[in-house]
Amino acid sequence: MQRAANVALIWIAAGLPILALVIGDPRTSSFSAEERAASEQNLAIIVNLSNTLDGVSRDELRRIFLGERSHWANGRRITLVMMEPGRPERKAILRDVCQMNETDYNNRILHDLFTGELFVSPKTLASPTGVRKFVFNVPGAIGYVRATDVDETVKVLRVDGRLPEDKEYPLHVEARAVK
Repeated sequence: MQRAANVALIWIAAGLPILALVIGDPRTSSFSAEERAASEQNLAIIVNLSNTLDGVSRDELRRIFLGERSHWANGRRITLVMMEPGRPERKAILRDVCQMNETDYNNRILHDLFTGELFVSPKTLASPTGVRKFVFNVPGAIGYVRATDVDETVKVLRVDGRLPEDKEYPLHVEARAVK
């Protein structure tokens, strides 16, 4: 156990993501190429470290991403951060969580803003690093990045009881076709 803690401290000092110890770093992993490729395609739902929540259901995530739930259990306002349209991560969230395409999602958000059902539109950022930094700096924030983009500055939520490295994890970026 002490050895594992020492390895984790060395990885942190070197600036390497701790999640790589869990899901496997391509440079040191004993996972097969197929297992590594699958873990690289999983999305992680991330929140600020101060958030006491450990997991959500996909149905609850849908309510959060559609603005139907606006506050955490502690009363803090939920601040949703999304990636830019066209990003594979965003497409996966819209498909697997919201069960919508880009047009339907945008129409829903605009409608809800216009009718007052939604008070603030989601924050949109261009990169996983931007999403991660935003979530780190905003206590009520929730967002998503690929599991390989997670570091110790954010907290990963379980989705339907599973973490991104678990088999049967429900949120995946579609693999690109090999040319």
